[in-house]
Amino acid sequence: MAQIFPRNANLLARLSIFALVLLVVEGILILGVYFRSNYFRQVNVAIEQPVAFSHQLHVNVIGMDCRYCHTSVDQSYFANIPATETCMTCHSQIKTYSPLLEKVRESYATGKPIEWVKVYDLPNFVYFNHSIHVNKGIGCSTCHGQVNNMPVVWQQQALYMGWCLNCHRNPELYVRPREEVYNMDYVPPANQLEIGRQLVAEYGIMPPEQLTNCYVCHR
Repeated sequence: MAQIFPRNANLLARLSIFALVLLVVEGILILGVYFRSNYFRQVNVAIEQPVAFSHQLHVNVIGMDCRYCHTSVDQSYFANIPATETCMTCHSQIKTYSPLLEKVRESYATGKPIEWVKVYDLPNFVYFNHSIHVNKGIGCSTCHGQVNNMPVVWQQQALYMGWCLNCHRNPELYVRPREEVYNMDYVPPANQLEIGRQLVAEYGIMPPEQLTNCYVCHR
């Protein structure tokens, strides 16, 4: 009986299978890189909000402290979004008829809160407590960047697990005096390592083997 397939058919079949496997592996790697990219996590992408609020104006120009709006940042696990009444504390007297504040006035009149868009949104399986970080000397700008220079807020860090663990393994490199926590222009001193070790002991920060325990962030 004559051969139906040529002699090189087996080689072509093997090459086809190898190419398919290679293509699948390459696809998985590309997806892995994409889902870990800054583009996917929207890092450095300005987030449009229902009201054009400028941190640059309110912090740098006017000199407002973070805690005036984010009142629970040092007391609760979350940094609260200010109520409309907080905005109207000033804007009932300043820029009262500005068209940019129309939604603020509407919210105040109707009692319906403004639906702000979250910039940092951790997965549900991650536990994060703002107050413990603030009270242990981790500054706002360490995670959020120079918000005081942002006319529109964007995500400065992707907040991947490896990035968080780097701080938990080496807290002395990031901790600062408590009075400098809200200083957005704070620059670590040349002897940060020496000062950091002193602050770690003074603030009672747990050792790395405890800070890197899975339970700390996954409860």
